[in-house]
Amino acid sequence: MLNFLINRISSVLLSFCCLLSFENSFAQLRVDITSGNPRPVPIAITEFFGVDPSASKLGNSIGLVISNDLEGSGLFKLIDHKAFIQSRESLRRLPQFPAWRQINAQALVVGTVENLENGKLRVDFRLWDVFSSKQLIGRRLETEPDNWRRVAHIISDAIYKRITGEDGYFDTRIVYVSETGPAKKRVKRLAIMDQDGANLRYLTNGSNLVLTPRFSPTAQEITYLAYVNNRPRVYIYNIDTGQREALGDFPGMSFAPRFSPDGNKVIMSIAKNGNSDIYTMDLPTRRTIRLTAHPAIDTSPSFAPDGSRIVFNSDRGGQQQLYVMTLRDRKASRISFGTGRYATPVWSPRGDLIAFTKMFKGEFAIGVMRPDGSGERLLTKGFLVESPTWAPNGRVLMFFRKDRSGKRGGQPKLFSIDLTGYNERLILTPTSASDPAWSPVN
Repeated sequence: MLNFLINRISSVLLSFCCLLSFENSFAQLRVDITSGNPRPVPIAITEFFGVDPSASKLGNSIGLVISNDLEGSGLFKLIDHKAFIQSRESLRRLPQFPAWRQINAQALVVGTVENLENGKLRVDFRLWDVFSSKQLIGRRLETEPDNWRRVAHIISDAIYKRITGEDGYFDTRIVYVSETGPAKKRVKRLAIMDQDGANLRYLTNGSNLVLTPRFSPTAQEITYLAYVNNRPRVYIYNIDTGQREALGDFPGMSFAPRFSPDGNKVIMSIAKNGNSDIYTMDLPTRRTIRLTAHPAIDTSPSFAPDGSRIVFNSDRGGQQQLYVMTLRDRKASRISFGTGRYATPVWSPRGDLIAFTKMFKGEFAIGVMRPDGSGERLLTKGFLVESPTWAPNGRVLMFFRKDRSGKRGGQPKLFSIDLTGYNERLILTPTSASDPAWSPVN
């Protein structure tokens, strides 16, 4: 594992050097993202100045990616470039703060891009508080030129954290199921992309049906369900090598896999003789442990971030509901008591909430509740909304939505929504898309 991490870090070839950092708190640049519909911060993001023509082109692209990241969060309001008074070249010296106050910018992002003699790309950026005329962040990043887009996401994360106080989620990826073809001959492939839809590539060729992909929290691996020779089994796929490996040769059907928080186990459901229970498999030893032994259907397990508990759904009470089990004593307690059925629970990376799908009166909803079942809130509803997945900062969810259209409904598409239930946004993909899963921060 250590060699893997060393190789991974070396392949990225990304280094950071902090130039200046002012950590004083300025009230006008703080936004509470836990409150309902927070007011976006007016921010001016300039095109980064390029020292040479090729660097200038990259500077424009970097500024655009940062703009799209921050505006997409719903917490920032972009100032139109047409309103800018000061040139980006003169910004290399010092911002003319009265000019930026004149166009009502509260925050200002400036940067410089330079091609170095060693073939690397150097990017400097600064975040300014316009009202106080103070620099909040100043950093220098060096990387391979092909990594310019990731540099932009890293800058977005730094700005997001400085203004909101929360970790960003822009330097991440999404794995999902790409769907094409007619309903009776549906082709489903694993696809992976940056969280903004860039750098899309397909991991499987569509010869086998794939479902429920999930990221490992510690390595470049995905676990998922695939039907190979009409037999459903859980697999692990290595993103770097492209190698696929089946987890065990169970006599029944294995499905609904997820990694443990340390990445050393996979938790899943295994159906035997018509009954489904929850098991864990230790990946180094391939030893399996049965966690539930109940005549009802127990499925869709998800670990708490500390690994001490799991949440799952079961019909042991007569209807599909959510249960939390402490792994030490393996006692399960029901936590969902609202009207309707509950499914696909997933624990927040912060540990404070559990997201779920709810079905009631022919309608679906994505909601959250605390681990004890209190504070249930529905964030969005629709003909079919399902499969929530958390951003690594625990403040944004992604899911798929299928609108009513004809007898079989419309095509599934990916959406994101923040924890307050505002800022629902379509995530563009070249094909229909379902079953998203968010990666940790790269």
